[in-house]
Amino acid sequence: MTRLGLIINPTSGKGNGRVHGNLALDALRAAGANLIDLSAKTYDLAFANGRSAIDEGRIDGLVVAGGDGMVHLGVNLCAGTDVTLGIIPCGTGNDAARTLGLPVVDGAAAAQVVLDGKSDNFDLGLGKSDEKSFHFFGSLSAGFDAVVAARANKWKWPKGPSRYVLAMLRELATFKPLQYDAVIDGVERKIEAMLCAVANSRSFGGGMLIAPEASVQDGELDLFVVHPLSRPAFLKMFPKVYTGGHVTHPAVEIIRTKIVRLDAGNIPTYADGEYVGKRPLQIEIAPNAVKIFVA
Repeated sequence: MTRLGLIINPTSGKGNGRVHGNLALDALRAAGANLIDLSAKTYDLAFANGRSAIDEGRIDGLVVAGGDGMVHLGVNLCAGTDVTLGIIPCGTGNDAARTLGLPVVDGAAAAQVVLDGKSDNFDLGLGKSDEKSFHFFGSLSAGFDAVVAARANKWKWPKGPSRYVLAMLRELATFKPLQYDAVIDGVERKIEAMLCAVANSRSFGGGMLIAPEASVQDGELDLFVVHPLSRPAFLKMFPKVYTGGHVTHPAVEIIRTKIVRLDAGNIPTYADGEYVGKRPLQIEIAPNAVKIFVA
């Protein structure tokens, strides 16, 4: 039996992390899995536990239970190693899980995917900010969406995707377009935009299809740009992001790239919804960087 490490975020998805993380734990133990619980009180301690288990060769697979933030933790631990990542999706958005076709908010079914042992290789984004280097599965945000995420993360209410929408409306009242110094596959470009996001997968924020044609196995990233819009025009376009209909708007530009440099000054940057620093220097594709258990 594969040796598995398990990290549960009990606060994910309004407490779903605790419920479905424990359901997964019970299912794995009932199947006789050789299991090590690596959970901890904080994200950093859990990361340290996972890093130690991987570096010491104590596990062959790492299972994370929670939302996209836990997937971010998992890919940063497993990228470039022989350790396969298992995902128990029980967060609020679960964009990574939906991209992979995994059972959502069903700890026992998600655990069975791990037990079945089927896996595949997937691309990741590899980023470097002023603070650290990191991988991401979904997308990196460096603009209006990042500012919105920063505000939403400070609020304890409301729970779920509605918090993001309310934070967006609050920021939109004062937000001004940003000036980006970009280098896209070696070509310099000045970009004025509401936001620039670098997408590896199709969606973020609980189903916003920012890059509907993106694939986590195509060896490319999608640079998603929204050029300056009036507030009424932005609000009219915004609902279409849930269907992918926004891509036909003249203010929207999507550029396929392998390496992109972005600098928009002192803007916070988020990857898979996790803060990773400011002034991202470089984002590039890392092909086949992680192995993940799949249905």
